[in-house]
Amino acid sequence: MKNNIDQYKKEVIEVIHKIAKDKQLLADFIRDILTPREFENVGVRWQIVKRLGKGEHHIAIAENLHVGVATITRGSREMRKKEGGFRRALKVIHR
Repeated sequence: MKNNIDQYKKEVIEVIHKIAKDKQLLADFIRDILTPREFENVGVRWQIVKRLGKGEHHIAIAENLHVGVATITRGSREMRKKEGGFRRALKVIHR
């Protein structure tokens, strides 16, 4: 199984890409493939990214979202990547 993990991830990305234009189908798929807790965590992580993108301080984000500073730090590390997915996604939604 471990040898197939990369292929499995690519396949999930392909499914998301193919169904992305249908918001209801995408929402249903995400709710089905993730546990409620996983979906919640993804939502919180996205809020962290948006707030980091606005320049909010780590401690303020952690307190407001009720997460540890280490969680914010991980997002911050990813945001430092000039061509990382978080930065590119933020650019797309702010067009």
